[in-house]
Amino acid sequence: MKCLILFLLIALLPLNIFSQDPEKELIPAFQQGEHLHYKLEYGIFTAAEADLQIQTGDTKYEGKPVYHIIADGKTTGTFDVFFKVRNRYESYIDCNTLLPVLYTENRREGKYRHTDHVVFNHEDNKITADKGVFPFTGKVFDFPSAYYFARCLDMSNIKIGEKITFHYFLENAIQSLTITYLGKETVECAMGKFNCLKFNPTIIPGNIFKKDSKLYLWITDDRNRIPVKAKVEIIVGSLTMDLTAASGLKYPLNNK
Repeated sequence: MKCLILFLLIALLPLNIFSQDPEKELIPAFQQGEHLHYKLEYGIFTAAEADLQIQTGDTKYEGKPVYHIIADGKTTGTFDVFFKVRNRYESYIDCNTLLPVLYTENRREGKYRHTDHVVFNHEDNKITADKGVFPFTGKVFDFPSAYYFARCLDMSNIKIGEKITFHYFLENAIQSLTITYLGKETVECAMGKFNCLKFNPTIIPGNIFKKDSKLYLWITDDRNRIPVKAKVEIIVGSLTMDLTAASGLKYPLNNK
C-alpha cells in the first residue's frame, strides 16, 4: 500500500515536453489559494486521501517570489490501522520559470521514516540533497512541481498514441515515467462529469500490480488541467482515485 499510494500521487504529474517552445513564457494555470482534495477508494472503502494546495502570502526564496506547494497523503479507516501513512511533500517553484528551487519531504509509512531537503540549481544543472549532489540535464522536477509545470504547457497538438516521458527527483535518484495519450473522454467523479484528456502511465508489475495491470488517468480538458480521476488494476480488484473537492481555481471547471 505504501508504494501504491506514492505511485498514484506521482501519477497526478503527467509532464508533457512536446509542442512547447522552450523560450515561450509559460502562463500559470493555477494561482495562490488553490486546493484540491482526492480520495483513493478500494471497492466501497476509502483507503487514502491526498491534498494539493498552494499557500497564500508573499513567499520568497533567495529574494525571488515563489509558489509554495504542499502535497499531503495519508491512509484512512482500516488501511490506517494496518499500515499508517502520513506523508508531506513541499515544493517551492520560481514564479517566473515555474521550475523548482527547493523541495522537502517528510514521510512516515508504518515504521519507515524518511526526510529530505533538496535544492535545485538550474544554472549549474545539479541537485543537492541530504545524501549527495546529483547532476542532471534538461528539465528535472520534484513531483509536486512537475505536476504544476505540466498544467501550464500547450497540449493542443498532442496525438493519440503519443508517448510522453518526464523526469523527477525522488529517493536520491532521478526517476522517469512514461505515459501514453489515449484521446478525449467524458468522465464522472464526485464533483460531476468533465470533458477530459485520458492517459495511460506505465507501471511495473510487482507485489501489488498484475503483469498486465493498467493505470488510467483523466485530466480536465480546460485551462485548469487538473486530474479528476485515476483507476488502476491490482492483484485483487482495483483502486480508484477521485477528485472530491476543488477550490481557489484560476479558471472555471468544465463541469457538464
